[in-house]
Amino acid sequence: MKFPQPVPVSEIARMIGATLIGDAHLFATGLNEIHKVTPGDITFSDLPKYFQKALASEASVIILNKPIDPPQGKTVLVCDQPFTAFNKLARHFRPFMPLTQAISESAKIHPSAIIEPQVVIGHEVVIGPKTYIQAGAIIHSYVHIGARVRIHAGALIGTDAFYYKRTETGYLKWWSCGRVLIEDDVEIGAGCTINKGVSGDTIIGQGSKLDSQVHIGHDVVIGRHCLIAGQAGVSGNTTIGDHTVVYGQAGIAQNLHIGRRVLIGAKSGVSKDIPDGKVVFGYPADDIRQVQRQLAALRQLPRWMKKRR
Repeated sequence: MKFPQPVPVSEIARMIGATLIGDAHLFATGLNEIHKVTPGDITFSDLPKYFQKALASEASVIILNKPIDPPQGKTVLVCDQPFTAFNKLARHFRPFMPLTQAISESAKIHPSAIIEPQVVIGHEVVIGPKTYIQAGAIIHSYVHIGARVRIHAGALIGTDAFYYKRTETGYLKWWSCGRVLIEDDVEIGAGCTINKGVSGDTIIGQGSKLDSQVHIGHDVVIGRHCLIAGQAGVSGNTTIGDHTVVYGQAGIAQNLHIGRRVLIGAKSGVSKDIPDGKVVFGYPADDIRQVQRQLAALRQLPRWMKKRR
């Protein structure tokens, strides 16, 4: 997420009770996870094995639980609980605001958009021209929808990220302060759920089409003109390239890169990156020709065993 205006890093340190090391004159412009940061962002790490990754990232301000001299032009903020501090900042700059009416007064809806009855639209939502949202859909806060988008009944867009930190006493929820961006000419099927980014953006690219009951996790980026069939699921922080097709009930694991013009067969389980142009199938998903050979060999196994006896 980006702040409404730059904030002095000394003010950030005061808010979380941190010791400042490095450039005390910096201004922070936003919050982001380590894999999404851009210059000006604040990020954090509470595990020593990731300290150098955080310091070498594009982030300008890094919250750590050990004093380390930062690279030139960056600032380290030292506190006991970096995760808690980061969450505190997220809640401060993106506070909880319950809806008190079906359509928030802060929503910006183009006059040509069609919004059916019983649609709920949250704070700071933007809806572009000639977009059509069917009854029963819920558009949570900070969702941006482009032009000529069709959202079918019962879709839930902008739900919280399923993201928790494990502790000895249970799970701590990572406060979701990101957005969902739906580009022009997208279609979202009935009953789809699309999680907002933890602190970045979940993006559905121009012209992509989602069938009913598709789930898109936090910070997922789907390229242009993709097709995703019913009951497929894409886990958090995965990227899917342009013109890719995902058949029904396929599952894609987190933190993966799926290339352009990939075809993923029905019920496949994708657990690793897929390069451009590949056709994969199976569980775990692999090159379809390899899987077909394996299945053909498996069908011959009873006959082979009979001959052995």
